[in-house]
Amino acid sequence: MHKPATPWAAGTTIVVKFGGNAMTPEAEATLFGEIATLHKRGVRIALVHGGGPAIDAELAAKGITTERIDGQRVTTAETLAVTEAVLCGTINKQLVRALLARGIPAAGVSGQDGALLTCDRRQPESLGFVGEIRAVAPGIILGFLEAGIVPVIAPLGIAADFSTAYNINADEAAGAIAAGITADALMLITNIDRVRRDEHDPTSGIERMTADEALAFAASDACRSSMKPKVRAAANAVKEGIGYAQITSTVHLALECLAAGTRISPGT
Repeated sequence: MHKPATPWAAGTTIVVKFGGNAMTPEAEATLFGEIATLHKRGVRIALVHGGGPAIDAELAAKGITTERIDGQRVTTAETLAVTEAVLCGTINKQLVRALLARGIPAAGVSGQDGALLTCDRRQPESLGFVGEIRAVAPGIILGFLEAGIVPVIAPLGIAADFSTAYNINADEAAGAIAAGITADALMLITNIDRVRRDEHDPTSGIERMTADEALAFAASDACRSSMKPKVRAAANAVKEGIGYAQITSTVHLALECLAAGTRISPGT
């Protein structure tokens, strides 16, 4: 049985995804301050991070061309090596250090550790080493949470035969992990205040959707670009048993006042 979400009480479990253009120093400072407050209260938090802009910058610095198919990065073996180095070796450890500096016990892992996220190769094959999550083994995350540690998770998965890593969309990784640990809430922090019916019209923001409504919207032409995987991941996690999901740009209010953003809840 899911606990009340506001205010979050001791024992509540939430998954927070923080990535992309939302990862500014100011947003990080605010978010980590809230995580510190909630951790002291006894709330269990897992943090999934992205890092697309940093990956793009490193690829450019190495002279590696970035290609995309339907908004998804084509991940060659060379691109995968850079992606793994940036996500696991640079960003992940920077975030762990920042949390530790605020007195928050934290440990960094990726979806490869403990075979947390086992993947098949996503179609079309021309996408390269891009994974589609087929199974979640949440033991490593639950172990950290039970020990009072905030796991900081890089969105990489592993092949079923352990032969390779796979690049995974961070929203999809967060949704799968939230479902895998049956979280009370999934918070997807982005740079858009709400999901919009018209991406060009800030007044078309959607306050609430059921999971079925969200999946229908994600499949429509009105839902575009990087919002598609966010809405789809949030809806799927809700359908798989989490309490609710929230897509928001307001880092402070996302964790203390859930009036901001778009909430996706189970249908009636």
